[in-house]
Amino acid sequence: MVRFLHTADWQIGMKLTGFGAMGERIRGERLSAAERALQIAQENRTDFILITGDLFEDNSVDRALIQKVVDILKRAHCPVFIIPGNHDPLVPGSVWEDRSWQAAENVVVFRENAPYPLPGAVLYPCPLAEKQSAKDPTAWIHAEDEERIAIGLAHGSVEGAPIGEWDHPIPRDAAARSGLDYLALGHWHSFAVFGAEGSAGRMAYPGTHEATSFGERDSGNVSLVEIDGRGAAPSVTPVRTGALSWVTVDERISRSDDLQSILSRIREMENAESTLLKLQLSGFITPEGRERLDDIERVVASRFFWGATDFGGLAPAPEDDSWIEELPPGVLREVGKRLRTASIDSRVRTKALLELYSLIKEARA
Repeated sequence: MVRFLHTADWQIGMKLTGFGAMGERIRGERLSAAERALQIAQENRTDFILITGDLFEDNSVDRALIQKVVDILKRAHCPVFIIPGNHDPLVPGSVWEDRSWQAAENVVVFRENAPYPLPGAVLYPCPLAEKQSAKDPTAWIHAEDEERIAIGLAHGSVEGAPIGEWDHPIPRDAAARSGLDYLALGHWHSFAVFGAEGSAGRMAYPGTHEATSFGERDSGNVSLVEIDGRGAAPSVTPVRTGALSWVTVDERISRSDDLQSILSRIREMENAESTLLKLQLSGFITPEGRERLDDIERVVASRFFWGATDFGGLAPAPEDDSWIEELPPGVLREVGKRLRTASIDSRVRTKALLELYSLIKEARA
């Protein structure tokens, strides 16, 4: 029997453009999640740890960051086995050539397709040497006659998985076809288990250990894997390591009290201090609702780890002329009328009208 921790896609060194000063804190959480992953491995007395690609965001990350990752992995209680992925492929000048790896005696970075024997098991690594490829990285594996537990390590797109960045294609029956007891995958950022039709799930993505973006279905995990013996179905259990939650709230406004309902909802959301919130509103709004938008914007900006609002989908109600009537007679009212009928992008038109109304309210206060 073997027990190991399977993780992938740490994406250390993510650029995180658009997050401002919070980007550094988010990057720091990825290192903290790595520490938690190693702690889980130790608590569960794993025989080894597999990292199946994209440990780093790219091969140009700061060399001091490579040293930080090496220092973390050196503290693992067991051997750590790594394959380069499509973000950090094995090319000249890659992160894998940094001298810091020489001091990590418990870490093995695979550089070729060749079986690697372990007590009671054999690893079949598939390190990537290019960012994009139409070739199946697991095609070389033939473990049908192996007597020990056979485990593959690969990074790519499993047939049928909803992966946006499609490359290094891996057939859905790759594990069964190659005689593997388990194929440890990387590339998709959500936890998922796959198997050939009518057979046990022998292929799995653990998902990234800390979420990387909005819309990821089931990220922020590592996988604990147990295999009782050659031919036995693997037990794959996701374990939470992520500290941050990336939440999107996308609502359509149709009634005046909808905004109050949304305001109450975000005020009552739990774990706001560790939540990145993206709030998107569409639909129709009255002049009175403009003030409620200010309240919503204030709560989002102050209460959450990071927050952003997008009101570009809102538009003045077509039958509501109070937007114009509330403006002072003269130039401002004329500007408001022109905005209502202007042939410009609706988001630009609405934002201009909201800002115009806001300026008038401030001047009257």
